[in-house]
Parts: sequence; structure tokens; C-alpha cells
Amino acid sequence: MNIENQVLGLIELSRYISEFLAKKSEDYNENDVDFELLIKKSEIENPWFTVENQKFALRQWTNLLTEQNINNWLKEYSISKTSKRVGLILAGNIPLVGFHDVISVVLSNHIPIIKLSSKDRYMIPFLLKKWNEFSGGNVRYEFVERLENFDAVIATGSNNTARYLEYYFKNHLHIIRKNRTSVAVLKGDETEEELKLLAEDIFRYFGLGCRNVTRLFIPQNYVIDRLFESFIGFQDIINHNKYANNYDYNRAVYLLNQETFWDNNFVMLKEDEKLFSPLSVINFSRYSSLDEVKNFIAENEENIQCIVAKEELGLDSIALGEAQNPGLDTYADNVDTMKFLSVI
Repeated sequence: MNIENQVLGLIELSRYISEFLAKKSEDYNENDVDFELLIKKSEIENPWFTVENQKFALRQWTNLLTEQNINNWLKEYSISKTSKRVGLILAGNIPLVGFHDVISVVLSNHIPIIKLSSKDRYMIPFLLKKWNEFSGGNVRYEFVERLENFDAVIATGSNNTARYLEYYFKNHLHIIRKNRTSVAVLKGDETEEELKLLAEDIFRYFGLGCRNVTRLFIPQNYVIDRLFESFIGFQDIINHNKYANNYDYNRAVYLLNQETFWDNNFVMLKEDEKLFSPLSVINFSRYSSLDEVKNFIAENEENIQCIVAKEELGLDSIALGEAQNPGLDTYADNVDTMKFLSVI
């Protein structure tokens, strides 16, 4: 059965990536050299895709793509008996952000018709080619510049783009995703180690992902310096030219407008009720009652991807440090992609 070969191939792909990541460059074989060159080529074309962040994303996928994880995920769904052509318009804000959609379509017995993001043109084709090889040629897919001849579509874009996509695909079965971001709620008694994990939720991928925390809720009288101390591990982020340009620009705007902000020379904290913050800035507010936080979250639910907080706060949250470690059953915009694919 194709699905069995596909799963075995995916497990083999995960093993291949894991072995590559474990090697030192002097131990590379010819295939490893090609893989490393591809990663460097992606960084040259899109400087946000640093080698470090690409390898981080690859490592997260190797952790996910185990036989147990895949089988536990798939057993919750009925696999379509009829293959359909599913158009995918992939995002390119962080490395491999569209790979989950591709895997979902293939393992649902459909054919992904893929329009790659111009910012992420190399890694997904490379991984799909390898997956197909490891599956004995049982992975079907197509890459296109323009979507045509499809039965359903899954597309990701900005809020403005999403309005256009909703109209354009109104006569097709579709999932259209919009801008989202994530929030963190601090109880106040977090350890230094827990706050360092929060820094990972904020700074990984330069804060460009929908699962990156851009808005903090802190208790009244919380000492801001504790946050800055926990961020030190990411201080080298300011050496990245594109990030530094954003930091310098936003800092200049705040100074020009005489706005109050806290600064540690690589990130700014600003007391602001807005959910979304500019790159290099984290918005925060102080709360006296958890009900204030719950009300904000309820009012902005459609724009929040995930909530990072300690379990005892009683929020529908994930642990600090887990924002960039979604499971196979974690779906963008909280729309169950596999369920959608099972009924098209």
C-alpha cells in the first residue's frame, strides 16, 4: 500500500537528516556536501534563513518524524480512498514552514500541487525528492508557478493577501490562513532557566514565525531587568544585518516620538496593548488579575496562534520553550488540516 511505503520513506528521511546533522563537515560524503551547499544557498538567497535556523528546523522535524509519532497521528483520521489534487500556496517566513502541509496532503492519499514561496525555494524540493527515493517512488507531487487544475487549496498569506485569496478561491474547497502571533503570560515566579526558555520562544527565527511570542503579560511590580538577563543568550542576534536594520529603525522612531521603552542594545520592551509588535520589539502589559489576561486572549483569539505559560495559570497553554516545537497534530490557525483533507 502506498501509505505504508510513504511512512517508511518518511522515517528513513528523518534518519537521513538526523545522521547528516550529527556529522562534522570533515566527515561529509558527497550527498552530505550537496545538502550543506543547499542550506548555504538558501541562506544566500534569503539571509533570514541562517544555517543555524535551517538546521534547527530540520532537527525539529527529525524529532517529530518517528514511526510512533506518525502512526499515532494518522490513526485519528480516515484516509481518502480517492486521490485529489490539492493546491498549496506555501509561506516563506521561517524555514520549512510549509512542510507540514505537504506531508499532510501526501499522507492523506492526495497529490500536492505546490507553489513555493520565493523565500524558500530549495529545501522542500530537496526533501521531497529524498522522501520519494526512500519510498520507492510512491510520493507524488508537482511544483508549479501558478495553481491550475486542482480540487482544493490550502494557502497562507498576510491578512491583506488572505482577503484576495478568499475571493479568488471562493468556489473551491479551501483553507486560507492569515497573520497570527503568540503571547506569553508570566506568573512571576519563573526560574532563570524557565525565562531562558521563553527567550527561545521569542528570538528563534528572529521572531518571524506565527508561534513567536510578540506580546508579554507580566504581573504588577515585575522587574523588567529579569527579562533582559534571560535574553542574553540571544545577544548575537544584533549582528545579523537585517535584524539590526529593524532594531535601529524602530529605536529611532521611538526616540523621535519620545516614546517610553526599555532597551538592552539588541531588543526593546515597550508597554503597549497591541498584540503584534515590530521586529526587534516585544510589547508587554502588567496585569493585576488573571481575568484581564483571559479577556484579552478571548478578544484576540482569532489572531493568537499559541499561548506560552506555566500550567498552573490554568490557561490553554504550552510550556515555556515549547513554542517552536509543535507536534504533528498541531495545526496552523488551529484548523485541522488532516480532517479537511479526509473529506474533500
